[in-house]
Amino acid sequence: MPPAPSRSPALTAITECPCTELFWKKQELTSNPSMCILLFKFDPRPVSKNAYRLILAANRDEFYHRPSKSADFWDSSNEILSGLDMEEGKEGGTWLGISKKGKMAALTNYMQPKIDKNAKGRGALVANFLTSDLDSYSYLKNVSVEGHLYNGFNLIAADLNTTKGDVICYYGNKGEPEPVFLNPGTYGLSNSLLDTPWKKVQYGKQLFTEVIKRSQDLTKEDLVQELLTVMNNQEPQLPDPAIEDQGRDYIRPILNKYAAVCVRCPGYGTSFMFGFLEVQQGIRAAGTNTVILIDSEGEVTFTERNMINADVNQWKTSTYEFKLQI
Repeated sequence: MPPAPSRSPALTAITECPCTELFWKKQELTSNPSMCILLFKFDPRPVSKNAYRLILAANRDEFYHRPSKSADFWDSSNEILSGLDMEEGKEGGTWLGISKKGKMAALTNYMQPKIDKNAKGRGALVANFLTSDLDSYSYLKNVSVEGHLYNGFNLIAADLNTTKGDVICYYGNKGEPEPVFLNPGTYGLSNSLLDTPWKKVQYGKQLFTEVIKRSQDLTKEDLVQELLTVMNNQEPQLPDPAIEDQGRDYIRPILNKYAAVCVRCPGYGTSFMFGFLEVQQGIRAAGTNTVILIDSEGEVTFTERNMINADVNQWKTSTYEFKLQI
C-alpha cells in the first residue's frame, strides 16, 4: 500500500493557526471550546429598597455560524423570555432565560478536550426548567440522576419570589453528585465548576464587584452600561495554569483569547453570541451580552446588547421590563 500523501506544511500552518476560521471549525468538530462567563450577585432580602435582589451579567461565546434567535418572549402569552438555539436537531434549547412566574436558569458548558456527539442536548435543560412546575432544587436533583448522559455542563436554577424570598441552586455534572443551595453573595461561573479560580473569572468578579458596590448610586441605565463594559473586557488574564490543565493541548494555541472575559476570535466569540442564520429564514443575525436586574419590588430589567452583521461598529440594545407575578 502506498504511503498516505503528507500534508503541505503551508496547509498545516493555515489550518492550525488560531487566527483562521478553519482552526475554529476543527475545534468545533473535535472539542468543546465554549467559553461563556456568568457573573451574578443575589440578596433575597436587601435592606435598602434601592438595592437589587439580583444583578446578573453574562456572555455566551459560540461559533459565529451556529444559528440562534435573539432574546424575546416565546409566544403571545409573554410568559418566558430567552434566546433560542435554532441549530438543526437542537431547536428550542436555550442558555439563559427567565419567566414572569419567577423561574430563571442559566447554562454553561464544562470545557473538555473531547465531546460525545451522541450525548443528550444540554440546551433543553434550561428550557425544561422554565416550563416545569418543579422548584429549582427538585428540578436539579432530577437532572443530576441523568447527569452522566450529557457532556459537561453547569446549571443555575432559581425560584424568584418577592414574598417568600429568592432561592438559587447550582448543579454541575463534573462536580458534586447532588445540587446545592447557594447562599446570598457574589459568584462567577465560566466553563469549569462554580467559582473555580480561573483568572478570567476572578478578574471578572473584581470588575463586577466594583460596579455593584456603586449600584445604588447609579441610575438603572448607567448600571447596565457599566456592566456591559465589564462584559466586553478583552484583557487576557495570563498565565492561567488552571485553564491550561483543564483544556489540555487543544486550548494552548488560543489561550490568549480564551483567557479574557470577552472572547473575540475569527469564527468564534462573545461578539456574535447568537450566531448566523440564512437571510431567507427571517431571523436577524447578531451577537450579545445580557444583563438582568431584579429590584426589591420584583421589577425585572432584561437588557441585551447585540452586534449587527458582524460589525463591531454596529450595535443594538434591546430592553424588556416586567414585574414578577409571584
